Amino acid sequence: MASPGWSDLPSFILFLNTHPLFAIGIMLVLGYLFGHTAERVGLPEITGFLAAGLLMGPSVAAVISSEVATELLIITEIALGLICFTIGAELYLPKLRRVGRQVGWITAGQIGVTFLLVFGALSLIGVQPTFPLLLAATAGTTSPAATVVIVRSLRARGVYVDYLFGTVALGDAAAIVLFSILLAVAGVSLGIHAAASAVAVVISVAANLALSLVLGVAGGMTIHAITRRQESSAEILIVTVGVVLLGTAVAAAFGLSPLLLNITCGAVVANIAPRNSRIFRTIEPLTPPIYALFFVIAGTKLRPTLFLQPELLLGGGVYVIGRAVGKYTGAWVGAKINRVDPAIRRWIGVSLLPQAGIALGLVLMLQLLGEGAGPEIEQAISTAVNVVLFAVFINEVLGPPLSRHATLKGNRMEAT
Repeated sequence: MASPGWSDLPSFILFLNTHPLFAIGIMLVLGYLFGHTAERVGLPEITGFLAAGLLMGPSVAAVISSEVATELLIITEIALGLICFTIGAELYLPKLRRVGRQVGWITAGQIGVTFLLVFGALSLIGVQPTFPLLLAATAGTTSPAATVVIVRSLRARGVYVDYLFGTVALGDAAAIVLFSILLAVAGVSLGIHAAASAVAVVISVAANLALSLVLGVAGGMTIHAITRRQESSAEILIVTVGVVLLGTAVAAAFGLSPLLLNITCGAVVANIAPRNSRIFRTIEPLTPPIYALFFVIAGTKLRPTLFLQPELLLGGGVYVIGRAVGKYTGAWVGAKINRVDPAIRRWIGVSLLPQAGIALGLVLMLQLLGEGAGPEIEQAISTAVNVVLFAVFINEVLGPPLSRHATLKGNRMEAT
C-alpha cells in the first residue's frame, strides 16, 4: 500500500494508524516514556507500559486500530515463548535440590488454596457449574514476565529470588496442566466434544501434555547440540530464538501447549550443561523491547468498560479477592509447614499477585473451545473470558507495584 503523503493529511493519518511498523514504533516510544515516568514516581515500569497501551487502545484514543492489534498478536506469541523459555531456566536442578522441597510446598499451597477459594466463591454467586473450575485453574497463574522484569529492575539476588522464580515456574506449569485437563472435561460435559469416557479424556489430555514435554526436551537438546561449540553470541541468539519460535508454532499447529513446551525447553537447556547459562545471558539484551511490547499490547486489551457491567463487576471482584487471599494464604501455609525464613513466608504471596500472559493464553484456549458451540455456550464462555480479563486488568494495575514492594522487602529482610 502506497503512502498518500502529506498532501492528504487525513488519509496519511489513516495510513499510519493501520501500519504495523508505526504501531510497533509508537508502542515502544510511548511505552518507554510512560515506563520511565512510572519509575520516577516509584512505580514499576510495567505499570507505565500498561498505561501506554490503555491510552493507545480502542478504549481511549484508538491510536492502534483493531486490525493492527490483531496483526500484533504474533508479538504476544513470541514474547510468551521467550518468557516461558526464560522462566524454565529457574527449574535448575542444583538450585531445586537446595530449595525444591520448600518451593514445592509453597507452590502446592498457593495453587491449592487459590483454586478452592476461587471455585467456592464463584459457585456461591451462581456461576454456571463448569466455569468456576476453569476460572479457578486460571487463578493459579502468575505473570512470569512481570516477575522477571521486576526482579531485574531491582537487581535482586539471593534465596528470596530463588524461591520466587521457582514458585512461579512450578506454579504456572501446574496451572497449565490443571487447566488443560479441566478444559478437555468441560468440552465433553458441555456437549462440545463427542461423548467419551472420563478415561479417554484423561488419556487424550495426558498424551498432549506428554508430547508437549517431549518436544520441549527435543528443543532444549537441539539448542544445546548446535550451540555447545559456538562462541559467537550472535549465532547462539539466532539458534535459540529460532528453536523457541519453531516449538511455539509446532505446538499451536498440533493443539499442544506452547507454554509448557517452552518451559520444558528452558529447563533442559539450563540443566544439560552448566555452561549453557551463557545462552540465557545472550538472549537478555533482546528481551527488553519484547517485554515492553508485550505489556503495551496487553494494555491495549484492557477494557475499563467492564466496570460498568454489574455481573462482571461481581464475578471479577470475587475472582480477584479470592485469588489474592488464596495466593497469600496458600504460600504462607506452604512456607510455614517447611519452616521457611519468615521474610520469605511473609512476602512471597504478595510477589505472586501479578497476572497476565499465561492467564490470557489459557482464556484464548477457552475462547477456541466455544467457537461454533451454540449461542448459549458461547455467551457463557464469553462471560467467563471477560471475568478473567477484568481480573487481569486489576491484577496488572495493582499487582506489579505490590509485587515490587514485596520483592524489595522480602529480599532485603532475608539478606539481613
